[in-house]
Amino acid sequence: MLGAFVNAFRTPDLRRKLLFVLFIVALFRLGSVLPAPGVHVENVRECVRGVESQGVLGLLNLFSGGALLQLAVFALGIMPYITASIILQLLVVVIPRLEALKKEGQSGQAKITQYTRYLTMGLAVMQATSFVALARSRQLFQGQCDLPLLRDEDSVFVAAIVVITMVAGTGVIMWLGELITERGIGNGMSMLIFTQVIATFPSGLDQVRQTNGWPTFFVVIVVGLAVIAGVIFIEQAQRRIPVQYARRMVGRKMFGGSSTYIPLKVNQAGIIPVIFASSMLYLPALATQFNQEAVWSGWLQKYFVTMEHPLYMATYALAIIFFTYFYVGITFNPTEVADNMKKYGGFIPGIRAGKPTEEYLAYVLSRITFPGALYLAVISLIPLIALVLINANQNFPFGGTSILIMVGVGLETVKQIESQLQQRNYEGFLR
Repeated sequence: MLGAFVNAFRTPDLRRKLLFVLFIVALFRLGSVLPAPGVHVENVRECVRGVESQGVLGLLNLFSGGALLQLAVFALGIMPYITASIILQLLVVVIPRLEALKKEGQSGQAKITQYTRYLTMGLAVMQATSFVALARSRQLFQGQCDLPLLRDEDSVFVAAIVVITMVAGTGVIMWLGELITERGIGNGMSMLIFTQVIATFPSGLDQVRQTNGWPTFFVVIVVGLAVIAGVIFIEQAQRRIPVQYARRMVGRKMFGGSSTYIPLKVNQAGIIPVIFASSMLYLPALATQFNQEAVWSGWLQKYFVTMEHPLYMATYALAIIFFTYFYVGITFNPTEVADNMKKYGGFIPGIRAGKPTEEYLAYVLSRITFPGALYLAVISLIPLIALVLINANQNFPFGGTSILIMVGVGLETVKQIESQLQQRNYEGFLR
């Protein structure tokens, strides 16, 4: 991997692309630490130092690189775009019009991308309004900090300025991501998510060192490297289903006769089930805010708010497994794949085309989804186990969404760099 980066910097074209990505990342991080106008910076920093973020709030703060709890210009981070993309993916299966657009190819995908942008801005308005309302009521840190977070909490004008700034920051983030995709290396949105997750690593590791000392710190480093190695192994694992295409005559030319395969990844769903499960389990914590004196509220606070109870961990793991099957069932359609194979003369050796191929694909997919779901559940439980064993906070670096994002984006970026290097080598050889 390091060799690929060294060779990329030796190539003028790739060097320009990498330097451009680094420039955009620097601008992105600047906006993530620049406070929005009207924010009481000293009080916000004081609250951040003494508060542990949990649940979906911790997840949102992770995706914003810590900018959310600091009420920065880029406080919303990339999360509105992620949410909008997930919603559009689900709606494509439900709404026939969107499904037809998806089948139109590049033009239809461009239209869906435009819808995603509009939905992103709408979600940004809703999220920014909610977070500013929480900041005005001093509930942004879930009641753990009672300092005023805005210069004038009673001023509607100040709150509106903060909301407009955050929404505009979301629009700029989308633009920066598209610039990376067009002129840089890799997917722009993925690179920005990767940047935000990496930004929380130094503080997380330093907190482990301060809380538990150097021996525990080195143990965490060793365990973290082992976890990264395991995640890389699983993320690269796939079940390759062989596909043979029969020869067919079109005019005077012969087509087909080639062999290929359908790659089914063990982790076909990515990190989406973890996001779904975290959002679902945040609902009990949200419900307790309405009536904290009720018996049911005390029961929820005991078992589903602190996140240290085994019942919470078991529910979290089962929710991840359920959402893994749910998301894979939505995004991969065996019927559509089997019909496309039959249309172009493809077949799986030993399996008849049509319904038998569909049943075979569904069977294989269900078999490999189970270990993938268990893998996601185990990786996501690592921060919760660390919370119990070494009193680490919810942003424990080696586990959960942070590792999945880092490894996934890192592997994809390196693959793109290597493919461009190989393409240049072939061009030089042919010349």
